[in-house]
Amino acid sequence: MSSSSSTSARHLSDEVRNYDPNDSVGYLVKLAHGSLQRAVDTEMMALDLTAMQWGPLMLLAMGQGETAAELARSSCTDTGAVTRMLDRLESKGLIRRVRSAEDRRVIKLELTQEGMRATAQIPGRLRQAVDMHTRGFSEEELAQLKSFLRRMIANGAHPG
Repeated sequence: MSSSSSTSARHLSDEVRNYDPNDSVGYLVKLAHGSLQRAVDTEMMALDLTAMQWGPLMLLAMGQGETAAELARSSCTDTGAVTRMLDRLESKGLIRRVRSAEDRRVIKLELTQEGMRATAQIPGRLRQAVDMHTRGFSEEELAQLKSFLRRMIANGAHPG
């Protein structure tokens, strides 16, 4: 350690000096999320889908968004990004845009037959990625993990 590094280290608080990211809940959650995301990305590659594409396909399949604006709201993404992503899904033949019969200004989104086939495979591929990460967990441990994560999310939504 250089003398300037050792001088800097002496001025750090005990809390900073004793911080261990390997024992930090936030850091561990971040690492777990990153690992799970990489596994999901790998699973979705087999369907030629990206992280930005499979979610909206699922929302469409579940009837939770039938326009670009609804998908943008559901996925907390701007409409420009959603429109570009929909262009890619349309070019892959997974969705089609259809003008609303009730209001000609509205463009509704529909899954094509190919989109329905791809979407039917998404839950199983997601399950494979999660199963890999929870290998060796008992049903009780998995339920407890979900409960802890839900509590963390709820606590974060209502600080204080």
